[in-house]
Amino acid sequence: MNNLDRIDRQIIEILQRDGRITNQALSERVALSPRACLERVRRLERAGVISGYMALVEPRKLGGLLTIVVEVSLRDQSQATHARFEQRMRACDEVIECFLVSGSCDYVLRLACRSLDHYRELTNAWTDDPTLGVERIASKPELQTVKAFRGYPLP
Repeated sequence: MNNLDRIDRQIIEILQRDGRITNQALSERVALSPRACLERVRRLERAGVISGYMALVEPRKLGGLLTIVVEVSLRDQSQATHARFEQRMRACDEVIECFLVSGSCDYVLRLACRSLDHYRELTNAWTDDPTLGVERIASKPELQTVKAFRGYPLP
């Protein structure tokens, strides 16, 4: 959906900061009638520009989850190996983000684990499974979140 106008961008920007805003308040902020505003939001949702709404949670308030950035390199670059790995990552609750990247590794993950032992068990299971094709895992525990994701910049 490349034809976003100024009002669409305003709506997206506001909803990224406050997904619980009422339609009435949103319509006032973008200077539209509530009906016209709701129609725009629904159009953005149907087009997949807005794909959902969720609460932002502070992981350290959930009982001490350990977040770890992990770089994964695969043994080969076949589509089948990538497909198996990606399917496993999608099914793993501890994988909170997974990115296919270029460079010195194939994937960068963010994991949320109960402990270092939990992390080690999880990653050992990946390296011990020959169907996943994991060659190397490098981990970097997150010491502090300096800036958390809070939405995409809009031109």
